[in-house]
Amino acid sequence: MKIAAIVTDIEGTTGGTGFSYDVLMPYSLKHLGAFVREHQEERDVMRALVKVSEMTGIPLHNLDGIIRQLAQWIRDEDAVTALKTLQGMLWEKAYKQGLFQSHVYPDVPAVLQHWQQEERNLYVYSHESIKAQQLFFRYSTEGDMRLLFSGYYDSTIGPKDDLQSYVRIAEAIALKPKAILYLSDDRGELDAAAAAGLNTTWLIRPQDTSLDPERVRLKSPHPVVTSFDQIAVS
Repeated sequence: MKIAAIVTDIEGTTGGTGFSYDVLMPYSLKHLGAFVREHQEERDVMRALVKVSEMTGIPLHNLDGIIRQLAQWIRDEDAVTALKTLQGMLWEKAYKQGLFQSHVYPDVPAVLQHWQQEERNLYVYSHESIKAQQLFFRYSTEGDMRLLFSGYYDSTIGPKDDLQSYVRIAEAIALKPKAILYLSDDRGELDAAAAAGLNTTWLIRPQDTSLDPERVRLKSPHPVVTSFDQIAVS
């Protein structure tokens, strides 16, 4: 069956992991508390804070306690939807001020453009909020890439290591799973996607991991590549 849609992860796949660890996470730890205090009365911020309160039992009026919890989630790298929502709003302000640009591997844009020209629809699936994904591709080192993508999915559709998340994505795209290719640097995600019936390709970026692509390739049930221009799409 022809691949009609390609769904890609971000961190370690289209962009380097260092941008998240070295830029986004430290910026969040330093500035999220002040952002929440300044914007707590705004609707979207308040909705996220209410979700944090409901999840943790921390009273909504205990803003210091909620901020401490948010900081702990950042340190623990927990993909909590309410946290990701708040981070997306914080990062939007920083991107627009020109404080940083997201990192995209140079091999990615031309391949995505080629697939788009072949009339394959492109999607993003990431732990980060949809807003954060759109900001990532808008303010990237390779320019504004948003027009390459037909849609975005985040943790609201389900965990990335759950096969049902990929079933839901296939249903949302309105394609059979076998008509979709999923790209990621994470074995657990790839296993879940394959269990849901999607085609898969494992991106192993030597500059971002200690994994040896050749050794992994010998035992991997997923095709293994080190750049987008090595990906075979039927």
